[in-house]
Amino acid sequence: MDNSSISEKGPNPGHSSDSTETTAASIPPSASAIPQKIPSRETSAASLRINSGAAASPGALASAVGPPPAVNIPVLATHRQALAENLYSIPSSPRSARHPSFTQAALQDLVSIQSHAIQRNRKLDPRFADRDWREVAIGELAVADEVKWVTMDTSVQEATNALLKTSPTNAVLIRETETSESAISTFDYNDLNAYLLVIVGIAKPDDETRSMYAEIATKAHKGQALTLADIQPVCRKESLVALPRGEKLDKAIEVLGSGIHRLLVTDDNGHVVGILDQLKIVAFFWKEGINFPAIDSMYSASIQDLGIASKSVLAVSQDSPLTEALLLMFNEGLTSVAIVDSMQKVVGNISTVDVRHLTTSSSAHLLQNTCLNFISVILNARGVDQGRDSFPVFYTTNYSTLSHTLAKLVATQSHRMWVVETASPANSNPATPLLPQKTPVAASSSPVLVPTGSATHYSSSPSHVSFLMSAAGSHGHAMSGRLAGVVSLTDILNLFAKTTGMNPADPNEQRAKRRRSSSSSVRPSLDSVRTSLDIRR
Repeated sequence: MDNSSISEKGPNPGHSSDSTETTAASIPPSASAIPQKIPSRETSAASLRINSGAAASPGALASAVGPPPAVNIPVLATHRQALAENLYSIPSSPRSARHPSFTQAALQDLVSIQSHAIQRNRKLDPRFADRDWREVAIGELAVADEVKWVTMDTSVQEATNALLKTSPTNAVLIRETETSESAISTFDYNDLNAYLLVIVGIAKPDDETRSMYAEIATKAHKGQALTLADIQPVCRKESLVALPRGEKLDKAIEVLGSGIHRLLVTDDNGHVVGILDQLKIVAFFWKEGINFPAIDSMYSASIQDLGIASKSVLAVSQDSPLTEALLLMFNEGLTSVAIVDSMQKVVGNISTVDVRHLTTSSSAHLLQNTCLNFISVILNARGVDQGRDSFPVFYTTNYSTLSHTLAKLVATQSHRMWVVETASPANSNPATPLLPQKTPVAASSSPVLVPTGSATHYSSSPSHVSFLMSAAGSHGHAMSGRLAGVVSLTDILNLFAKTTGMNPADPNEQRAKRRRSSSSSVRPSLDSVRTSLDIRR
């Protein structure tokens, strides 16, 4: 009998129901976990040998095959996970088994060594080699091409366009006539911020200025031209200081360390030939400090040891409307303000220079959106301008060295660094930006004051919220600590002046002069808890 004849027949009567032709496919799925009777391999082999023998008799076949012994082998149900199921499973966090983090001291040592090495490897200007910085004339730092002029008869729109093109100094000079070379005032981003707040009706005038504010807003809404002379009453000006170009740098530091943000450099005829601001002087010392031992010796000292950080600071919640931040800077004479979350962690920085993003009619809606939304706009614009994503870090710690802090100030072109508390290495889990914070703002004992205005808080669309959270929050909020103070350019230049024998004036005098005395809605909440003028940096 050949193999084909055997396969065409039914089951051999001598076989049990669990014959060798029983397959796994014949077992119902529900019974897959029940122990089944599987024939032994020896029986199956014997059957095959008999089948292959062509001369075997049917009797011998039946005798040889016989009923196989039953062997109970449990067939356990196995489940192979599909790819989709693996994608849904949440992997364990690698942080649970990672090595302990660096201590703050060790991490700070690495950062300080790197920043100091970068400073030492910087290409130096041979003009200042082996010279005492107090013998450097301010005319050597002045650049005539940075001076841009307008007149009092220039329209606000034209002056704004000129201001947007003056990135090094962030100011244009105002003169009486087109041919004059002497400045009578300036127009900067603080003035532009004041003008915008007036025309949109956010600035709160007192009884004496209410009619003037209304007249300016009415003309703007009607499209009538407004000149710089028209808006001068709403602009709070600081002292306009001019020094001859032959004056030494120590005198300039004494002036700028007193709270003056910029000074004019003039020639022998009193004509303006350059502008020196605080940031330009600090950048000079950051680049050339190695040539000046008196300055270089302070670079390795920490902010805490130097005692230059203020412990009182104003901040604005990330969920507050942008108008609240602009109004706070307007009323308090600030050039920038920290933006914090409900845990008082720094998520960003808004300055008066950022008002440049509000100069078109298409950007008017940004005023009613949140501060966090505006930070995402700033980051996006910076990425377009620089051709790459950029996430500037506007904070430091009390343990950061002066060198590290100067490097950040110069890199971000900022007037201040926010001092944050050192994060604990054990509590280093990343933030979850897409989940709203539910923790209330810290108690009143905190040195950080976050004013709560009566204005309605507007939020942006949900689709845009996820983007701005991932763009702004994950790169600043997740790494920063709680806001604890501020270090400004004024503080650093004041330190330089005092350590070299200068006698700079009290910066609080200029801060008080820039502060507006208006009946703003945030004014009562600020005055009720203000402890000193140090919070207006």
